[in-house]
Amino acid sequence: MIQITNPLPFIPVVGIGLTGWHSLTPSQRLALEEATLLVGSRRQLASFTHLPAEHLPLTTFTETLRIAHARWQGGDRLAILASGDPLCFGIGRLLLSQFPPESLVFHPHVSAIQFAFSRLKLPWQDAVLTSVHGRGCEELIEHLRQGVEKIAILTDGVHNPGAIATLYQALDLPSRYQIWVCENLGGPDERVGLLAVGEKRNFAPLNVVVMVRQWEAEPLPPLPLFGIPDRHFLTWPDRPGLMTKREVRIAILGELALMPGQVVWDIGAGTGSVAVEVARLCPDSQVFAIEKTAMGIYLIEQNVQRFGVTVEAIAGTAPAALTDLPDPDRIFIGGGGQDLAAILTHSHSRLKPGGRIVIALATLESLQIALAELQGQGWDYQVLQWNVARSHPVAHLHRMAPLNPVTLIVVEKWEVGSEKPLQRN
Repeated sequence: MIQITNPLPFIPVVGIGLTGWHSLTPSQRLALEEATLLVGSRRQLASFTHLPAEHLPLTTFTETLRIAHARWQGGDRLAILASGDPLCFGIGRLLLSQFPPESLVFHPHVSAIQFAFSRLKLPWQDAVLTSVHGRGCEELIEHLRQGVEKIAILTDGVHNPGAIATLYQALDLPSRYQIWVCENLGGPDERVGLLAVGEKRNFAPLNVVVMVRQWEAEPLPPLPLFGIPDRHFLTWPDRPGLMTKREVRIAILGELALMPGQVVWDIGAGTGSVAVEVARLCPDSQVFAIEKTAMGIYLIEQNVQRFGVTVEAIAGTAPAALTDLPDPDRIFIGGGGQDLAAILTHSHSRLKPGGRIVIALATLESLQIALAELQGQGWDYQVLQWNVARSHPVAHLHRMAPLNPVTLIVVEKWEVGSEKPLQRN
């Protein structure tokens, strides 16, 4: 006859709020009352001193859970305390790797993230959740660069709300965010408020940061003569990073060698950032921004109005859209794709003697197309590679974060017998 042993008891994993015992339902309280060994942080255990269970403080995770596992196998009725929802950036994932999943019974409480969005009165089914608790900020940086509309962030003592605000400022993003700090949610000293970038104050250890993207353009501060910060341009709602970055834009403006009273084409203008800079530097020039997408034309027109410059937005695909424009002195090509060779041929044929073309390329395939065309035509050109990195804070330190490398090709058109300045050593 086969003897069937009694299975090990289930392990309740009970999420609690800041009010401890008072935050639990009757069934959750019963699960803890039946336990003989209660595991949790010292702060959590302090709310359950009235229970008969022995307390095992959760100090070193691996060692504490090893002891708890051994006691459970030895017959103890084990219960584990967690903050909020154990399976939302909580201890739940670790427990599933240390105990048989079928032995765990999860009793979630309202998570801090749920609390935060309820206090802000914001739907959060479309929010992105991330954690910098005990880890780096790379995932958060990627979300910010993508312009995610709502980001909920679990913090720690090093990556606190002030550090997150400093990081956001250092990234110089085209997307603008409100930063909400939600502290001690569900407790008697709960506090929810906006954090200004650069504001210095202390934060409760238990806090959640919610960053909400703002769609209204902020008023322009005093601007430099050129090299407008990226964050001041209106950009693509779903692709805020798709623009010519400030450092590369400065290089493009230098290589264009602008002069007053010229005709300038910006082909594949996108948001119009280069065209706007050209128009600010040379207000008596004729600047044309050629863009094939309707959203791009809208952004160009909005940025032209925002910066108070004169740029004519031309809707269409190059080279066909270039036919009726006056012959240019300077051309910037920031797009073109498979039409790049045709755009180059048309642009060079229309370019005035002594004129310049500057091409910005982000892919090897586009570089190959451009070089094949330039070499096939025997034109004078120079290739420049721009690898730019920006510093941003990591806790109390800083590290360099690279932008995508960009290749610039500078083409000059000279009459036969003229000196060729691009022959640089």
